[in-house]
Amino acid sequence: MTTESDITPSAADRHHPMLKMALELGPLMIFFFANLRGQWLVEKFPALAELGGPLFVATALFMAATVISLSVSKVVLGHLPIMPFVSGIVVVIFGSLSIWLQNETFIKMKPTIVNALFGVALLGGLAFGRSLLGYVFNAAFQLDGEGWRKLTIRWGIFFLFLAVLNEVVWRNFSDDTWVAFKVWGTMPITIIFTLAQMPLVLKHSINLEPGGEK
Repeated sequence: MTTESDITPSAADRHHPMLKMALELGPLMIFFFANLRGQWLVEKFPALAELGGPLFVATALFMAATVISLSVSKVVLGHLPIMPFVSGIVVVIFGSLSIWLQNETFIKMKPTIVNALFGVALLGGLAFGRSLLGYVFNAAFQLDGEGWRKLTIRWGIFFLFLAVLNEVVWRNFSDDTWVAFKVWGTMPITIIFTLAQMPLVLKHSINLEPGGEK
């Protein structure tokens, strides 16, 4: 099985940009809609009542949509993007536990686990003298050592921030608020953070000539 960086577009990615976006956003949109219209879905498809309340119905559909999305990505785009792949594994495991035990805590903690995992991996890699972010982004752009170190620290802290933020939201607000935050809050925050890193990227960029010299 081949996995690739979300940031490094393959030829298929470049030919199917809208499909790639739909595969990444589709499961989240289904999760949001299913939670919002959970009762209506149960009325239309009574078998869904066996899953439990609206959040459990939404979780089951989220799991199914995630598996379908990853399968289509593998068949059409030829690879599994690493971050959705890791996230998808956690979705299936924690979603299954939520439905089986009828405990919403597992699916609500999924973003916490995933973001904390990425954050610890990035910062932990630096402790051993390696910028794991460099392995992910190096086909998109080239930075000097100091640039990779700073960018890795920032992304590591950002992932940990998202983990803490998810804990604050799900523990202190309603299910609907948490779902809305997961779909409509996390992505804008990530986009803003990514754009805010561009000055650092430009400052530490290395342009390599064909012969390999700077």
